[in-house]
Amino acid sequence: MIQENRVVVTGLGVVTPIGIGKENFWSAAKAGTNGIGRITRFDPTGYTCQIAGEVLDFDPVQFIDKKETKRMDRYTQFALAAARLALDDANLKNFDSSRAGVFVGAGIGGMETLHNQYEKLFTKGPSRISPFFIPMMIANMAAGNIAIAFKLQGPCECIVTACASGTNSIGDAYRSIQRGEADVMLAGGSEAAISPAGVAGFASMKALCSDHNDDPAHASRPFDKNRSGFVMGEGAGIVVLEKLEHALERGAHIYAEIVGYGRNDDAYHITTPAPGGTTQAKCMQLALEDANLKPEDIDYINAHGTSTQFNDRGETEAIKILFGDHAKNLAVSSTKSMTGHMLGAAGGVEAVATVLSIEENIVHPTINYETQDEGLDLNYVPNFAQKKQIFAALTNSFGFGGHNACLAFKKFVE
Repeated sequence: MIQENRVVVTGLGVVTPIGIGKENFWSAAKAGTNGIGRITRFDPTGYTCQIAGEVLDFDPVQFIDKKETKRMDRYTQFALAAARLALDDANLKNFDSSRAGVFVGAGIGGMETLHNQYEKLFTKGPSRISPFFIPMMIANMAAGNIAIAFKLQGPCECIVTACASGTNSIGDAYRSIQRGEADVMLAGGSEAAISPAGVAGFASMKALCSDHNDDPAHASRPFDKNRSGFVMGEGAGIVVLEKLEHALERGAHIYAEIVGYGRNDDAYHITTPAPGGTTQAKCMQLALEDANLKPEDIDYINAHGTSTQFNDRGETEAIKILFGDHAKNLAVSSTKSMTGHMLGAAGGVEAVATVLSIEENIVHPTINYETQDEGLDLNYVPNFAQKKQIFAALTNSFGFGGHNACLAFKKFVE
């Protein structure tokens, strides 16, 4: 018989365009801080989109040995920093390393390294390629380096489901503890794809906002009628999950309990979500059924909320399908309005925001919401945080390839 251990959240670590560390990030999120600006990672002149949500104040040496940083892509540096912050926040020091693991996903992985090494290959020849090229680039190295750094010998995986990677990673880590495979898991996502090829590729798909290069602060505007595409972001979000008994025995601070996980696929299109929101609604329903919660038990949804026409409408329709009349009682907000779309890292960071909302009974705003669009009439928490008693909440992630993932969290009651 499969064990069904209860699983709680005891540590939070984030690296984001609006703040590094739980306290900085959450203060900025509640204040509705904009993290979007002109790209500095490279010269974006000539690109149709010249803006992004960059982590401008990140110094990897604060978290990683200087020599080691040179052997890691930026996305791995972000992941290690967020993992260290999460472990420190959890005050997790003495534990059985064979019962602790890492599930950290990335939608893309080391794109900046790929770009730089290809440039060397084509201009200077194959002999100039770094011996660290492959281990810097491949997407699993964030999880692998975290395991190495903290001697975590339990399950270790990299889930790659595009923009759902971080959420799937947390959900699969939750399952590992539920089944008794581990007592502690570090889980989430990391991404650093603000590179010439990354920006050019998404821009070529017409997915990026290209009409706010001179006004980046108002470019990411989920659910607003005048939204015109997403803005790329970067960073990492990692949570510490623990078996309840393990957390209680060491007197850990418990932020919330993770109680449900849903996942499915649109099976419709490589980039466009299926119209009508039915599969996204089913994904949320699966999370609720797993959590033994009813739709009316949910108070808040941290939306995927990308600021694209197809996603924002489809997600709103999905919420209405599942929640019916209760949809009007929900608070629904998008972290991406402030950070931009952090791709594989989004689900990890948004899980942190969801858990902090439950703990503090406050919902961060969706900034830049000015004009209601037809049919998009939920409470998107426009521009200012709202106080709200939150017993249970969902966080959604929907990725290219039709990947849908949803997590359910609730207040911990022993």
